[in-house]
Amino acid sequence: MATSRFSAPSIRAEAFSPCNSISRLVDFGSRQRNSKFFLIRTSTLRRVKRSLTVKNISSEPKQRLKDLTTEEGYAIDVSSFTLDPASIASSIKYHAEFTPLFSRERFELPKAFFATAQSVRDALIVNWNATYDYYEKMNVKQAYYLSMEFLQGRALLNAIGNLELTDAYGEALSKLGCSLENVACQEPDAALGNGGLGRLASCFLDSLATINYPAWGYGLRYKYGLFKQRITKDGQEEVTEDWLEMGSPWEIARNDVSYPVKFYGKVVKGSDGKIYWIGGEDIKAVAYDVPIPGYKTKTTINLRLWSTKVPSADFDLYAFNAGEHTKACDAQVNAEKICYTLYPGDESVEGKVLRLKQQYTLCSASLQDIIARFERRSEGNVKWEEFPEKVAVQMNDTHPTLCIPELMRILMDLKGMSWNEAWDITQRTVAYTNHTVVPEALEKWSLELMQKLLPRHVEIIEMIDEELIHQIISEYGTSDSDLLEKKLNAMRILENVDVPASIADLFVKPRESAAAELSEELASSDEELEPRESPAAELSEELESSDEELEPADEELEPRESPAAELSEELESSDEEQELEPADEELEPRESPAAELSEELESSDEEQELEPADEDEPKEGLQKKRKVDSKPIPKPPKMIRMANLCVVGGHAVNGVAEIHSEIVKEEVFNDFYKMWPEKFQNKTNGVTPRRWIRFCNPDLSNIITKWIGTEDWVLQTEKLAELRKFADNEDLQIEWRAAKRSNKMKIVSFLKEKTGYSISPDAMFDVQVKRIHEYKRQLLNILGIVYRYKKMKEMSAVERKAEFVPRVCIFGGKAFATYVQAKRIVKFITDVASTVNHDPEIGDLLKVVFVPDYNVTVAELLIPASELSQHISTAGMEASGTSNMKFTMNGCILIGTLDGANVEIREEVGNENFFLFGAQAQEIAGLRKERAEGKFVPDPRFEEVKEFVRGGAFGTYNYDELMGSLEGNKGFGCADYFLVGKDFPSYIECQEKVDEAYRDQQRWTRMSILNTAGSSKFSSDRTIHEYARDIWNIKPVALP
Repeated sequence: MATSRFSAPSIRAEAFSPCNSISRLVDFGSRQRNSKFFLIRTSTLRRVKRSLTVKNISSEPKQRLKDLTTEEGYAIDVSSFTLDPASIASSIKYHAEFTPLFSRERFELPKAFFATAQSVRDALIVNWNATYDYYEKMNVKQAYYLSMEFLQGRALLNAIGNLELTDAYGEALSKLGCSLENVACQEPDAALGNGGLGRLASCFLDSLATINYPAWGYGLRYKYGLFKQRITKDGQEEVTEDWLEMGSPWEIARNDVSYPVKFYGKVVKGSDGKIYWIGGEDIKAVAYDVPIPGYKTKTTINLRLWSTKVPSADFDLYAFNAGEHTKACDAQVNAEKICYTLYPGDESVEGKVLRLKQQYTLCSASLQDIIARFERRSEGNVKWEEFPEKVAVQMNDTHPTLCIPELMRILMDLKGMSWNEAWDITQRTVAYTNHTVVPEALEKWSLELMQKLLPRHVEIIEMIDEELIHQIISEYGTSDSDLLEKKLNAMRILENVDVPASIADLFVKPRESAAAELSEELASSDEELEPRESPAAELSEELESSDEELEPADEELEPRESPAAELSEELESSDEEQELEPADEELEPRESPAAELSEELESSDEEQELEPADEDEPKEGLQKKRKVDSKPIPKPPKMIRMANLCVVGGHAVNGVAEIHSEIVKEEVFNDFYKMWPEKFQNKTNGVTPRRWIRFCNPDLSNIITKWIGTEDWVLQTEKLAELRKFADNEDLQIEWRAAKRSNKMKIVSFLKEKTGYSISPDAMFDVQVKRIHEYKRQLLNILGIVYRYKKMKEMSAVERKAEFVPRVCIFGGKAFATYVQAKRIVKFITDVASTVNHDPEIGDLLKVVFVPDYNVTVAELLIPASELSQHISTAGMEASGTSNMKFTMNGCILIGTLDGANVEIREEVGNENFFLFGAQAQEIAGLRKERAEGKFVPDPRFEEVKEFVRGGAFGTYNYDELMGSLEGNKGFGCADYFLVGKDFPSYIECQEKVDEAYRDQQRWTRMSILNTAGSSKFSSDRTIHEYARDIWNIKPVALP
């Protein structure tokens, strides 16, 4: 045992006994709850003693902590951990000595960070446990937010900020010879996410805790994250993320909280009539918990992350001793690699399997944990019909879709419920947030792959699909068979799969085949037409060969007693089976953009040629090139449409911005919306004002508080609107500009350190930081910069200075490792930067900087210093965005299209305080059609820029493919799908207006103030209140 006498209020003896899988977070109880922080410690530390005393000291007289150092060590007496600087300093020294992760000789910065974080965690743990206990006692309805990403950023400054201890910790560390800033810089960003999806999830957790909603988050504990980005002469280089190299002081491993997760195997029916999923590969998901503190509240909720492993017994000692070391570790490696990286490459079958394993692990372990909590809180009187009244499960995009069949499986196979009972509970429990408006980016999985990996779940999905078919028939009847087939084709969960025979019989005019769809009559009169493989899903496919024999359906969508026989089929059939990759949500990084429109079919016999859909229907996916020979047309792959399953299986579907939610209803899920309009909602995203202005921009925050007269705006952002009446006040404007310049000076130093480039703080800071993707149009931005540079080069020095405002153009973001075009864009930006930044004629008039390894910490520096921020995605393709909200909140002015949340931001801040350009969402389809018909005429300035690039102005790299993507009228990899050329003239003309406005600093500052004043809507607190009220039906529960 450690050498200490360590006491906490009402610490119970059982805190030190073995815990079971439903144990408390950390078994420290508290009966005193009249103060904000409950941690009370009495620690007398002597190296010569080996004892542990657990006392209830709640009635002991309070003593002031003293920092005493003796020749024997530290003597720390803390009967009331008052969290003053002296107490905190003693706590930090205690952890440095008795919770060691480093050698004891020196108190250097890494050691100081861990000891400081562990000291903060002490305060969090007590509040954490009190929150958990109170929820248990009250048995309140609780929301569970499942997400593949939680992009937390650093936790130390956020935690002490929420606890209102920033100054106290700063002073305590100063006593120990350190600065809080230097200690905080030792913390790596938690590599649990990549982009807006994960950042949104983290903002939501902060808001849930701050406004006292009972909720937990569930995710995966990625050992290596996505990757670290390095920028070299060749562009982006990916290296392994090492955020867990020294462990995390925030997480607590719950070795007593683990659940079995199964893959493969077979489904059998027992003699008792029950369904059993047996055999296969078994792993164990182990919980790691991270506390999430609220701001100015006791509430501290939990983020539970799952790590995967197998029992020690699965280590093959016999094989190891026989020298087969790799074989001996197979089980461990197969389990552990599930949580190695975020979004593992899925070009291979193995990659697809790993991604699907990740998704199922998240769903299965989380649901088992949720159900165990529900059963425990029921205290032996479990009423399953009340499950949706106690539990709300939110699926953050389609990654957690398997929650639906997994909850069904648990309720039916393990809890003994009927189909109808389980289906009713599931639908009332689960809800779905959509994050993409592009159908080809909605996630799909190969039916065959899932049959191998999750055979029982496929049976359940088939039954859900059959249930849906019956509902569609009930809604539309069978009299109009064409309409019915159209609806089935659009709405079914299973794609390219036959309808069950029992349902096919319901058609008024049963078809022997899909022959009615043939574009020409079959020539052979003696050819017998047999039922096609998929009558509903193949309606859009025209058969070109008159002598093609249609194969009979070989599968019914009825629940199979055992799919074991089907498991012998290989995923990569050498004859004709093909697989499409699952589309990543929110246009997640894939090898190619719209062209993920063109996934490679894995057929060794014949590769099916694909091309983008006709431009007049750009969102309808792929269509086959017509073949003129008589070869049989390959069967389309059987797929599971995860988004459709989400819509069918949940009680609510929400978009994340007003324009996005309208597109979801009118285009993406229009057929579902017509049938179930009550399911569809909008929940415009938001960001936490604590991290994204109060803590990251203290200078501006203090100014806001001074002029508004209260700090309440941090919790009630509607008070920011009071700034409007001071927008023209000269004193406020002077203070506002001073705060901005102070933040810019930090960036000057930061960029010099990270990139070697020197920039001027007098220039406009023009920033675009987000995931690199063609639809986000970093390419439009850099081509605009090239145009600016070219015009400068054509002028004299005097003309340049008169014409252009000095700018520093800053980029940041990661391109997915296999997304070739995105990586070309990164390379292009860095080549332009290298040329422009070393051009003595240009000097400080124009600089271009790509910030390597952009993450939350970098954003917390860049956003407060930014003056112009670019949100220039092709209209109708960005679901919402959240960085636009962060920039606006910090008084940065946006240039952008009417896309995502830009629309609402412009409405809130005022049209005159937003630089708008570009085509609108309702025009995009027509513009693509115009392009396909050869009617588009590019602007001469656009052609001029492309020729300048091709002429070698930025080095010897061949940019033909990058520039070629902007040319042509049709075809994969060209035709400017994202309308860069169309919007280019509007964009550069809008940039001229930006220059004009910036020259008038009084006008610019006024615009900046009005952006902050108009940002109140975009707090995640508002968003969470709406989720809680409209979807989860939960109430705030403030601790007494």
